[in-house]
Amino acid sequence: MTNRMDQPHALDLVAKQVEVGGIGTGYEATLKYRIGDGHDEVTGNFMTGGGTGEHGQFHVSVDVSHASFAQDRLLVQVFEVSPKDGSEVHVVSVPVIYGPRIVPGYYGYREHQVVKGDTLSSLAKTHYGDASVYQRIVRANPDQITDPDKIYPGQILRIPIGT
Repeated sequence: MTNRMDQPHALDLVAKQVEVGGIGTGYEATLKYRIGDGHDEVTGNFMTGGGTGEHGQFHVSVDVSHASFAQDRLLVQVFEVSPKDGSEVHVVSVPVIYGPRIVPGYYGYREHQVVKGDTLSSLAKTHYGDASVYQRIVRANPDQITDPDKIYPGQILRIPIGT
């Protein structure tokens, strides 16, 4: 094993503080992180393990509130810089959904189990007071909703919540 990211999971909804955790190793015990959407990114480094070949747990809390992300989907990456040529090696990447791009003041989400008769518009009306903002629910569930006219009883949808 080289590096492993246990947090966040693929397509997790994240807030302005992105929690990144796992197990890793790096040259002189240093790993780097990058969180971005292709338009802007936040980068930094942290220590883990005892040096090359020794693994240790890591957890970093990354403030991305000052980034100007243009997309809902971000890529969280952890990697080592090669001492030989400076290239990025042992890169681990996880796509996530950035909640603050979906709902102003995003701080978390509710889970809703779809029942017969539910529509995205009715869910938006219930949770936001406005049926026309159903796209918020679509954007928060890209792995669940491929057609906004088709949701199914039993689906668990994330309803992003903000201030």
